Amino acid sequence: MPLRSRSDKIEIDVELLKRLYQECDGFAQRVHEKLIEEEHVSIQYSTLTRLLRQLGMSRSEEPRCDRVPDEPGAEMQHDTSPYSVLLGDTRANVIASLLYLRYSKRRYLRFYRVFNRFRMKCFFDEALKFWEHAAPVCIIDNTNLARLRGTGKDAVIVPEMEAFAKQYGFRFVCHEKGHPNRKAGEERSFWTVETNFLPGRHFESLEDLNQQGFQWATVRMEHRPVAKTRLIPAKAFEHEQQFLVKLPTHLPSPYLLHERETDQYGYAAFGGNYYWVPGTDRDEVKVFEYSDRLKIYQHRQCLVEYRLPADGITNALISPEGLPKPPRQPKNRKRPTQEEEKRLRAISDAVDRYLKFALQAGVQRHRFLRELFALSCRMTRSVFIQTIERALRYQITDIDTLQRIARLCVSQDDRPLPGADVDECFRQRDAYQQGSLTDAPDFSLYDKMLEDNEDDDG
Repeated sequence: MPLRSRSDKIEIDVELLKRLYQECDGFAQRVHEKLIEEEHVSIQYSTLTRLLRQLGMSRSEEPRCDRVPDEPGAEMQHDTSPYSVLLGDTRANVIASLLYLRYSKRRYLRFYRVFNRFRMKCFFDEALKFWEHAAPVCIIDNTNLARLRGTGKDAVIVPEMEAFAKQYGFRFVCHEKGHPNRKAGEERSFWTVETNFLPGRHFESLEDLNQQGFQWATVRMEHRPVAKTRLIPAKAFEHEQQFLVKLPTHLPSPYLLHERETDQYGYAAFGGNYYWVPGTDRDEVKVFEYSDRLKIYQHRQCLVEYRLPADGITNALISPEGLPKPPRQPKNRKRPTQEEEKRLRAISDAVDRYLKFALQAGVQRHRFLRELFALSCRMTRSVFIQTIERALRYQITDIDTLQRIARLCVSQDDRPLPGADVDECFRQRDAYQQGSLTDAPDFSLYDKMLEDNEDDDG
């Protein structure tokens, strides 16, 4: 029989395949999605993998975890995994927390900068309230966030976490040491995150990462057929929920209690930011920290509620929405001087060398940089550089002396400044010889004063 080519053969640009393969870190499943959704190329997954093999771009997948029988409503699984993700233009380390229903294959995914016991509570509260159901058993590894001592069947759960789980109708169970296949569905879910969610996507911030992760886990993956069984998690959950534990209608959200003082301008400091407290009373306040908000109480009365600021925002003044900003600054607000230092060093090499000397000479860093920057703004560039060069020569760090040097530079026009008369024989004087025999003075008291001033200023 003569060889004939298929009439329905799909032709795809090789360069396009190579580009998508590189963007998706070699994961064919994600390449297939981008071809259909972004490039509008209708192609079967098996056809795509065959083309990739022909082009020598296929990669062997990791072996799947061992399969175990699934029972409706039997258990759920939880684990965390660290990732390095590009947020905007900065690469950041994040921790993915994922909850997985073993029978229906539903997932709930969220990323955190730091994952501790409180964050673990917040994650379970958020995920289970979204599902409105919980499995009676949650399989975890031997993590210290929930385990007090022992491993596997001998593990003792932290009483705090045991009481927390009881509110939601489940209990924590640790798998045996060295047996991660006990939560094979969870391990496979993280493999899906690495191969299907992270490749080929761009994230502007941690909030954007979590928003896309929520959409991916609760919409896309819930209505997508799973493996060869073609099981759809959303439909499987409709059957499974009759075997799960129904959550109570009113469950309190996890919170942490912090006690704070209110300064004379009405601010309470928390998490690197400053929150304005309404009223005129300066008594201590209680700050209740929830997963996404703060509540400030005083004398058992809730004064104000704030949403937690976006990730990475610090040293911010936060006031209630709809009200004018308070007229005054917090008492202990930090005033960084990185920008002033950067601009000063960019003026000339002489200024850069002078700052290296002055900042090591024991000056109050932030105050000195602000005053020096203000001085540079009050004179021409040439006069300021000439002043700094002379100050560096004689190792002067006093701002008042620098101002006198600047006035001298202006009065001398373009003539060179006269050098200071220094008697090189001062070491031969009787007073110097006598002083060299005495004990060195104790300046520790002044060092402590400088440290206190530095704390007040910075």
